[in-house]
Amino acid sequence: MFGFRPDGKIVKDIDPIQRIVPHIMRHRHDSQNYTGIDLPCEPMDAFIKDEIANGGGSYNYMHIIIAGIVRIMALYPRLNRFIMNGRIYKRNSINISFVVKKGMTADAAETTVKLDFTGHETLADIREKINAAIIANSNLNADNGTDKLARIITCTPNMIIAMLVGIIRFLDKHGLLPMSIIKVSPFHTTAFVTNLKSIKGPSIFHHLYDFGNTGVFFSMGKESMIPVVEGGKVVAGKRMPFQIVTDERFCDGFYFVSALKVLKDLYSNPSQLKEPLKTLPVEV
Repeated sequence: MFGFRPDGKIVKDIDPIQRIVPHIMRHRHDSQNYTGIDLPCEPMDAFIKDEIANGGGSYNYMHIIIAGIVRIMALYPRLNRFIMNGRIYKRNSINISFVVKKGMTADAAETTVKLDFTGHETLADIREKINAAIIANSNLNADNGTDKLARIITCTPNMIIAMLVGIIRFLDKHGLLPMSIIKVSPFHTTAFVTNLKSIKGPSIFHHLYDFGNTGVFFSMGKESMIPVVEGGKVVAGKRMPFQIVTDERFCDGFYFVSALKVLKDLYSNPSQLKEPLKTLPVEV
């Protein structure tokens, strides 16, 4: 209420144009910007191979992708903002949500996991968190907080479901939604990551949800061999399509592009993610 929220603090020192934009573009679905890049797989493949050979353990693309996102959110804290009720907030922590399927069949159930990070984590730290979450939630009988909340809401008639979701939206809009619900809501997150590569699917431009406050959506697709130019010659290169959808209202384009350049550099040299960030930039 009055700009106070349990998951973020209102940003006050912003220019007039940026302050008025959330009132002009009131929804995330009409504030989306789309970009996509073909990530070179060779540096990630070489890193994964070297780590196994040198006793560093097993990594996969998902570990590296999420570690890069966490690192970029720490280095560029304005990316970790969100819009609610016409106000711009800075989030209290870095949250990453992703879906875990409980079996590789069309009928297998799925659940959503949200992990919290500080920004100081190493790639190994993030790997362990991701692996633990997948193990804990991939069992057919696994039941996390998100599943329990959804079950409570959907055990009622459809009319009551609509009413309950409407109440949650109202409380969220006015900063009255309890932190206990925000903690288990995958829609209240810094970024959502969908790993379509794991099911050999193409990447997509995934829309941002108007429910909750997700600010960025990342999509990983199945890698393939495509023509690329190296040293003035056209050669075959292994590339993974990587699509990004952002809410343009809380951050300017120059800042977004600067962060994206650093993110691409991290993926081109994943060993950078092995070292922790000792100090975090102060958001201004």
